[in-house]
Amino acid sequence: MGLFSFGKKKKKPARSCDLEGSLLEFGEGYLLTSSQIIKSKRFWDNKMVEPETLAYSKAHFERNDEMGTKMRTMIFQKYSSKEQPWLVGDGQVNQFEIDKNKAREYAQQWWESEFKFMPPEVGSADKNLSEAEYQEWREYAIMKAGEAQLKKIG
Repeated sequence: MGLFSFGKKKKKPARSCDLEGSLLEFGEGYLLTSSQIIKSKRFWDNKMVEPETLAYSKAHFERNDEMGTKMRTMIFQKYSSKEQPWLVGDGQVNQFEIDKNKAREYAQQWWESEFKFMPPEVGSADKNLSEAEYQEWREYAIMKAGEAQLKKIG
């Protein structure tokens, strides 16, 4: 502690939303697990037609392109395999069918523990879902997500 730091407030940490990067101040957001993230058709339908992923989805659906399907598989792996919890902001949380009050409470505990708190069932989705449920969501994300949206945008 230096002489001039006496009486200064300790700056509260801030973090970015793990899904879209918006800044979240201390205490804000919702804490989700990888299992909760991947169990959302709305999330996958949006994710697979974002500008960064649109070309892969077009290749997958329009040309049955193996590389497009492979890239969609890698995208699924990114979201399903994260061992740490996901900090999600107000702009993203409505994509998920979760108990928002509980997820907010978990986020509070996470902030207050200086990012050490882990919600139940944290870890990769394949370790926390049954094999059948995991495969069902994997199949949707890789093979079907975004198809209806692509047809609308042409």
